[in-house]
Amino acid sequence: MRPPTAFSILLTFALAMFLAPAARGQEDAAANPPPAAEAAAQALLDSPRHGEWIDVPLPDSETTIRTWVVYPERSDTAPVVIVIHEIFGLTDWIRAVADRLAAEGFIAVAPDLLSGKGPGGGGTDSFEGDAVRAAIRGLSDDEVVQRLDAVRAHALAFPSAGKSSATIGFCWGGTASFMYATRQAELNAAIVFYGTAPEAGRLGTIKCPVLGLYGGDDNRVTSTVGPTEAAMKERELEFTPHVYQGAGHGFLRQQTGRDGANDRAARAAWKETLDFLRARLK
Repeated sequence: MRPPTAFSILLTFALAMFLAPAARGQEDAAANPPPAAEAAAQALLDSPRHGEWIDVPLPDSETTIRTWVVYPERSDTAPVVIVIHEIFGLTDWIRAVADRLAAEGFIAVAPDLLSGKGPGGGGTDSFEGDAVRAAIRGLSDDEVVQRLDAVRAHALAFPSAGKSSATIGFCWGGTASFMYATRQAELNAAIVFYGTAPEAGRLGTIKCPVLGLYGGDDNRVTSTVGPTEAAMKERELEFTPHVYQGAGHGFLRQQTGRDGANDRAARAAWKETLDFLRARLK
């Protein structure tokens, strides 16, 4: 084998320098998940994207659904991603997740599913302490579906919106995202962060692919993944689960926990999230 010439060495170096920025850009995007909970408020203040509050009418009701919308900076129409909050309600952290999705080219809409349910007809902000959790647990599937349907239809009617939509949910919202996939046949994709699946008998109505992202040390939830995977496979439905070893429940929110395992899970899961959405939403 001939030793490399000076020209070949120079060419290899030039190619490496040319390709390195693109490779670094891909790595940076994959390694840039939404901020942890404690950094969410500042991230919203620092965001260059346009975010705004809107009130989405709820059909056959005087209630409107308070919804945070963040728009991407792009020259064409964008897919819609509905961000379903945790059992804590619509928080700054959920709004920051929406902002990160917009940074990746999606119109992100985060509804307060407790709108009109609080004292004085308020939403999440009107509850004190643990009362917000009890209120969310009191929402029926039918109520959640009605509200998500209204928000989805409203967002898809934006002049800047394309025709495809997905849901992404966390904890209680992850369970709601999976449930909604059984009820909305025109949904293009559903993402479940550490949420459980509906009972097996309800899975057959799902028309879209589902991505599941779970912590290895979150046995309460993750122990259900195997049976869910088997039930989805039996029905020839697309379900792609990822379990991140050492990570706990809520790892995307609590990125500093569990000796780095939550941070590693957050970065890996966010890359899976973006890859999944880009493949399914056109």
